[in-house]
Amino acid sequence: MKKSIKLTPEEATLRQLFLDISSYLVTLGDYRKKPELRFAGGWVRDKLLNLPSKDIDVAISNMTGSEFGSLMKQYVELPEARHKYGNNILGRLAKIEANPEKSKHLETATMKVLGFDIDLVNLRKETYTNDSRNPTVEFGTPKEDALRRDSTINALFYNLETSKVEDFTGRGFQDMKRKVIKTPLAPLQTFKDDPLRVLRSIRFASRLMYEIDPEDEMAMRDRAIKAALRLKITRDRVRVEILKMLGWPEPHQSLCFLEGPSPHRALSLIDRLGLYNEVFTDPTIADCKLVDTANWCQTYNQLRDIIMTGSEGSTSPESFKTIRPILLQNPEDFYHAWILTCFVPWAREPPRSPQKSSKRPISAAGLAAREGIKAENKIYKLVDDAVTHLQDIVEKKNAVSHEDQTTTLPLKRKQGACAESQRELQGMAIRKWGPNWRSSAMYALLAEVAEAKTVTDSRAVLDGYSSWLLQLQSLNLLKAYETPLLVKGDGLMEAFNCKGGNWLPAALDCVMKWQLRNPDRKDAAGAIAEVLERKEELNIPP
Repeated sequence: MKKSIKLTPEEATLRQLFLDISSYLVTLGDYRKKPELRFAGGWVRDKLLNLPSKDIDVAISNMTGSEFGSLMKQYVELPEARHKYGNNILGRLAKIEANPEKSKHLETATMKVLGFDIDLVNLRKETYTNDSRNPTVEFGTPKEDALRRDSTINALFYNLETSKVEDFTGRGFQDMKRKVIKTPLAPLQTFKDDPLRVLRSIRFASRLMYEIDPEDEMAMRDRAIKAALRLKITRDRVRVEILKMLGWPEPHQSLCFLEGPSPHRALSLIDRLGLYNEVFTDPTIADCKLVDTANWCQTYNQLRDIIMTGSEGSTSPESFKTIRPILLQNPEDFYHAWILTCFVPWAREPPRSPQKSSKRPISAAGLAAREGIKAENKIYKLVDDAVTHLQDIVEKKNAVSHEDQTTTLPLKRKQGACAESQRELQGMAIRKWGPNWRSSAMYALLAEVAEAKTVTDSRAVLDGYSSWLLQLQSLNLLKAYETPLLVKGDGLMEAFNCKGGNWLPAALDCVMKWQLRNPDRKDAAGAIAEVLERKEELNIPP
């Protein structure tokens, strides 16, 4: 493994800018010692691995990041600096205050510099005591700063003055060569000091396809560490790590799920280390319920196999060739599928009653998403809807599977009343499930796979969903939720010369059912005639 870094022209310019600022500070009366500057952590690791990176942490020896950032702004306004580097080379300086309650123990500063996202922070050491989860933070040496980091491969520095990579832990290069994630100090104490390091180790192991050191794995399984991970770390921090594991990008990145992050490996590590109930849980419940994860592996393994359909070297069942293109149509679908996979163990748990009786009960999975990883409303609703629609989806799928098993007629010949009935039944269901019905269907599929007792049972589940999706496709129902009504409420009220009321929603459903049974007719008259025929049943006023 290489131990030196070759800078791109842009990185070389950035390096020189920082060196010029450091030299400039010596000319100021208040700064007698030239600050030592180092690029730190992830950027160094990624450069050694030939991975591109635009995020750079700059470690400063003798002042805070906020102080250095303010002086940077002062330097770039000098005529010589403008002549050398041009105008507008720095973005807005943002100061991020220390917040011990959220395990943010040091003030930092961030800014955009020459197209790079820069974090400025001073070298530091952290001292923890047994009776406090918040450390005492002081200025430190490069070695002290390296030793307090989460892993040896993230504790490397690139010295801007010497252009050399520094390994103060004495193990960074070795562990990168061995492809091992290892804490610089004793893992039990390291994880006790900050349990989030457990998830960070898993994230980097999954992203880089490294192994976690056996001693570190043993510490991760420790009961006290698990309790600390559940109770000590804010769920916002858990959310950030989990979403990064699952491939959600930073704002400047694009969605990609077949390269970079490996959601499958991340979830398998969480499973193998017995951490599911520490991560995907509802910590607001005093006596947190432990869900059964014995079959969870069937879920994330199955999703991986479906995603890999068609890739080089893969041999996929025919059912996958239907399921993948219909249920996974764009990058966001992949992300949603991995998110939903995380909450399959909660699928059959009873919901919690809502505070207001008018609202539907909140699913246990939805609560685990909302409270356990602080999922944004969009994702929380995605999970909650998937559980709410689960049984209905299974029943609609089984209706088609049963029909396939009890007739020898090819799908194309099953027309007439049967096709009309299926278009109405399935189309109205998809409209009820809404635009995210594909994600809900994937959740139902994975939940049934998790319940399968044998490989044969699992294949039967997949074949059933394949048959169902093929029929939806043949009946042109995949986007039934987008179908506009030929007659809207105002049109019905005008046709029947009466005001709206309780009858109107049922009448509009009647219109849509007629449209689904008669997809080739575009005239409103037929739909109105259908409502007229059922006037008494719909309680339309005379």
